[in-house]
Amino acid sequence: MPFSYTFDDIADRPVAVFGAGTLGRRIAMMLASRGGLVRIYSRSAETAAEAVRYVEETLPGVLKARGSGAAGTVVPVTDVAEALDDAWLAIETVPERLDVKKAMWSAIDAAAAPDTIFATNSSSYPSRLMADAVSDRTRLCNLHFYMPPAANGADLMSDGETDPEVLATLQRILPEFDVHPFIAHRESTGFIFNRVWAAIKRESLAVVEEGVAEPASVDALFRLNMGAPIGPFQLMDAVGLDVVLDIEEHYAQQHPNLPTGPRELLRRYVDEGKLGVKTGEGFYRHGETS
Repeated sequence: MPFSYTFDDIADRPVAVFGAGTLGRRIAMMLASRGGLVRIYSRSAETAAEAVRYVEETLPGVLKARGSGAAGTVVPVTDVAEALDDAWLAIETVPERLDVKKAMWSAIDAAAAPDTIFATNSSSYPSRLMADAVSDRTRLCNLHFYMPPAANGADLMSDGETDPEVLATLQRILPEFDVHPFIAHRESTGFIFNRVWAAIKRESLAVVEEGVAEPASVDALFRLNMGAPIGPFQLMDAVGLDVVLDIEEHYAQQHPNLPTGPRELLRRYVDEGKLGVKTGEGFYRHGETS
């Protein structure tokens, strides 16, 4: 079975992460937490280098808190073939646009070894919509991360033709990296937790868009009443409001009856360049999220 691996089988093989943004660099960090090699790809050498600096600064604290593991090596690359050399797993985390993702998968497919598992981190597109960009659909699936290392759950979902050994292998190996996958048993836009989170996020946006409350009040109530470390608007700022808007636009394509107010609010911030933590201002000014 070409995609049936144990941790020992892949311990000396690298992982390739395509996309060095907020989630790409966090995924790379988690997959470098057992002493292995991770290559993180970006067309921008500067962005890839920033991702590596994030891992080097953050991983020691994660390992100390976990009490186990060893720091691996994360290497920045700008060449697709170099990223994929002997990789057992390729994870795509490029922006949430189907045309961008399909172009990335075409490039990955042309350079990957036949036994490399393909996983898209897309939070709203099923991998089935990218499958025509790869020659072997049986190795492609959704592997959706949330916000590690704080949120280490992950969704696994078939593209409809995924080899069951692909999902079984990821279920078996990812907990070694403190990533814990759950299988969506049928295709579902938003997977499992994200469907619940989408409702919370959308109603939070509606409360603010309608003038009922300010983001800080919503977040404070959420933290107090739910015992959560951060509130919905703090989390959206961390993810990036442009990413949140892209996801909401995709949900709206699937469900045209969704209210428009939440997207209009997000669009105002995005149009003003207020994307959250990565630009220094979103619903909060950076560092003023309490």
